[in-house]
Amino acid sequence: MKLEIDNFSFGYNSSLIFNEMNFKIESRITVLIGPNAAGKSTLLKCIAGVLDPKGTIMFDGKDVKSFEKKDLIRLRSYLPQESKITSSLTVFEILLLGMANSLFWKVNETDLEVVSNVLKYLGIEDLALRGINELSGGQKQMVFIAQSLIRDPKLLLMDEPTNGLDLKYQLELFELIQKITLEKGMTTIIALHDLNLAARFADNIVVMNKGEIYASGSPSSVLTQKTIESVYGINARISIDDDGVPWIKPINSIKNK
Repeated sequence: MKLEIDNFSFGYNSSLIFNEMNFKIESRITVLIGPNAAGKSTLLKCIAGVLDPKGTIMFDGKDVKSFEKKDLIRLRSYLPQESKITSSLTVFEILLLGMANSLFWKVNETDLEVVSNVLKYLGIEDLALRGINELSGGQKQMVFIAQSLIRDPKLLLMDEPTNGLDLKYQLELFELIQKITLEKGMTTIIALHDLNLAARFADNIVVMNKGEIYASGSPSSVLTQKTIESVYGINARISIDDDGVPWIKPINSIKNK
């Protein structure tokens, strides 16, 4: 899916987050990076329809405002930074809720089959009848990803999906996201703080700073010493591994020199 954003502006009260932003995304996996308050999460919420910005969003050349609501629900899926559930619902029930399209929705055999297939696809069938609050952080995140995929979206939006996960789960999660994106032909956009994860798994990186697009391109073209210094205010050593992937090692804060 081709995503185009034209003259995008949004602010909270009198505080402008970004103004007349323009960019296009056509890559399979695009990662948004940048310091705190750069506007990454706000941008994802605008694309997801959680917030209402000024400007135009185009999906494959079609203005998002021209889509019917039911089509948008199927088209895009958004996984926020924190997905807290305090109920005693089982994993299967939570995925069923992701299928609901109205307050009067009734479960049918097709719905049950779809949920079973998603659980099987992600390899978490064994969690189906367990309560969500019985699960570990990594298992919960897998369930939330499953719920994001339940409608087979063309656009997947994820805000810091590795928050609170150990290194093993972070790598497994991104390997899974990469696999799903390619197999299902989706466009996936992820807001992320970890530059090395972004470098390894992104096809395209968009660097945001103070509500603007500072740079956009392949990991090796974007993650340079100049970018790290200008955007993050640190000195870093950047090396390229045998796969051509940059590796960033922070050295010190420029402000502390």
